[in-house]
Amino acid sequence: MLSGQTWGSSPVSPSPRNSLGVAPASRPRFTHSLSRCRKFYYITLLRDPVSRYLSEWRHVQRGATWKTSLHMCDGRTPTPEELPPCYEGTDWSGCTLQEFMDCPYNLANNRQVRMLADLSLVGCYNLSFIPEGKRAQLLLESAKKNLRGMAFFGLTEFQRKTQYLFERTFNLKFIRPFMQYNSTRAGGVEVDGATIRRIEELNDLDMQLYDYAKDLFQQRYQYKRQLERREQRLKSREERLLHRAKEALAREDAEEPGRVPTEDYMSHIIEKW
Repeated sequence: MLSGQTWGSSPVSPSPRNSLGVAPASRPRFTHSLSRCRKFYYITLLRDPVSRYLSEWRHVQRGATWKTSLHMCDGRTPTPEELPPCYEGTDWSGCTLQEFMDCPYNLANNRQVRMLADLSLVGCYNLSFIPEGKRAQLLLESAKKNLRGMAFFGLTEFQRKTQYLFERTFNLKFIRPFMQYNSTRAGGVEVDGATIRRIEELNDLDMQLYDYAKDLFQQRYQYKRQLERREQRLKSREERLLHRAKEALAREDAEEPGRVPTEDYMSHIIEKW
């Protein structure tokens, strides 16, 4: 069963260290720990960075905030200088997409990489700890490493394959098949090519991570499919061998003549009775 432990992206859940996390999609997503025999697995879902960014913007535009998130890293929260707010007041409701993109401190930028990476490697939210280029490289490699180490991760754009991988990984079965909904709040936003390119620039690390994740996802999917086909072949072979053994036994029973009592045996029976 899925536990309720969450890390990072929920407006109501603080992030203890942000070393492992999850990317929010059209609404906040959670990273769950899946417990069986006291063994824990960290899992997550990733989403196309442009769609995810637009979805978060629409979410913030409706009044969502992450004010209760502590953004804990190395035992402390970031200072106001390290993580300035993008707005004044209680929330950022009604903000335009341009305003959302213009804030240099917007945590929506490269959120998936940041939520999956170990921020302690780069001084947490202290941007002066190491040069910007080195920081970006370390965050991306850390996110890739943690993604590889997860027993399972899925992609929002591939719901059926995500379900298949989850079921094969944990030997569980969902009651209903996953549905692929392409009509989302992000999908309903009309943006021009220049805006899309700007979003891709702001989320360059997420774009690289998602390309890596898609390749790794397909590798895992193909591997599980190969295992399934191999299991099916072995099962079919065993069934054929069992069927042949039963047929051979039936033939032996049919060919073996019935035993006729001997004369001495019959005489003994008659004398006894």
